[in-house]
Amino acid sequence: MIENKELRNRPQYIDKLIGFQDTEPVKVVTGIRRCGKSSLLKLMVRHLLDEGKSEEQIIQMNFESYDFKNMTADDIYSYVKERVVQGKRMYLFFDELQRVDKWEDAVNAFRVDMDCDIYITGSNAYLLSSEYSTYLSGRCVEIKMLPLSFAEFTDFYGFEVRKVKSALGGTRKLAYDKNGQQYDLREIFDAYMRFGGMPGIADTGLDQDKALALLDGIYSTVIIRDILEREKRRGQKSITDAALLRKIIMFLADNIGSSVSVSSIGNTLVNEGLLNDEKRKGKPSAHTVSAYVNALTESYFFYEIKRFDIKGKEYLRTLGKYYIVDIGLRNYLLGFRDRDTGHALENIVYFELMRRGYDVAIGKIDNAEVDFIATKADDKLYVQVTESMTSETVRNRELAPLMKIRDNYEKIILSLDTGLENSFEGIKSLNVLEWLLK
Repeated sequence: MIENKELRNRPQYIDKLIGFQDTEPVKVVTGIRRCGKSSLLKLMVRHLLDEGKSEEQIIQMNFESYDFKNMTADDIYSYVKERVVQGKRMYLFFDELQRVDKWEDAVNAFRVDMDCDIYITGSNAYLLSSEYSTYLSGRCVEIKMLPLSFAEFTDFYGFEVRKVKSALGGTRKLAYDKNGQQYDLREIFDAYMRFGGMPGIADTGLDQDKALALLDGIYSTVIIRDILEREKRRGQKSITDAALLRKIIMFLADNIGSSVSVSSIGNTLVNEGLLNDEKRKGKPSAHTVSAYVNALTESYFFYEIKRFDIKGKEYLRTLGKYYIVDIGLRNYLLGFRDRDTGHALENIVYFELMRRGYDVAIGKIDNAEVDFIATKADDKLYVQVTESMTSETVRNRELAPLMKIRDNYEKIILSLDTGLENSFEGIKSLNVLEWLLK
């Protein structure tokens, strides 16, 4: 039985924060609400206390709290100034700071006036818009936080993954709970595919009704507080049509991994009768749809991925794709049922590549497409994702684009098949679960 597990350490992120400790840049942790940003700040505070820093040196302000609800930038400056310990470095933690107008004035003043180390979280990309980054003179470092990876998911639920010998002499991985009960990795992955990786799900014990309540809370907070109720921003279109916003969310969730033109979304919604409303006249303009989609990507609900011409070595302006930040949120929106496993796998692989530090694009080569080109420094990886490679037709389809690429970078195909780890003309075929746990 899969049991709930209290919040665990997330080394991938806390190690980055510790690595930047006591350096000049403002540390900014970004990501969708409830993905663990506040807990990460608490982990950092615990680290500082373990190091011997005094509690008086640490100031924490969570702007979701009623205590700080109506504070201005001047109020924040005064609050911190009154608590400064003379002769000591101060550690300042500001959670969901984007709610404060002109917050950057206070942060910049802290940098100039005090001996301090600053940590910020934000649930909207507007926090690090070019305007604000310029104001801080580029003296900030962003740590992008995502929901749990599959490896973290297994860890949060207390599973230990071990290699065991198979009947044919090879090895495979199995998961064991704290009581020594053995599970096939596919069982754990099916739970991950169903409920997603929001850390709070661990507290529900994977109870569907409780998980739905948690996901509904995340959805409502992002949509209402971060998008519909956000203050009118300079040069940005206000988001006022809640019905249109939800229809666009449902459309993007249902079309993850599919090529999407923002200008065509309105046409599709109208043609499929999804915008039938007596008050609505005609279809929404491409400009309106674009503003709504931008609001969704700003709130880290969806991520856009661009197309890259492998031969022409340039990004293309048309037909990008969108992936949803958490597959559990997609299931909450569209229903808990088996659907479109191939694109759901793509969604998971895309975010895993991001976690591993890659810049990711869709590859175009002639008329064929490579699911992902992942680039990091001098490393490059070409990735195809498919549910199964057992069909010869599917194998040929997935191999064809990779075989057209003439460079020597690694090329892999990830699928749910087991026992088919091999190479086709130098192209590796790997089990996606094994790859996710590397």
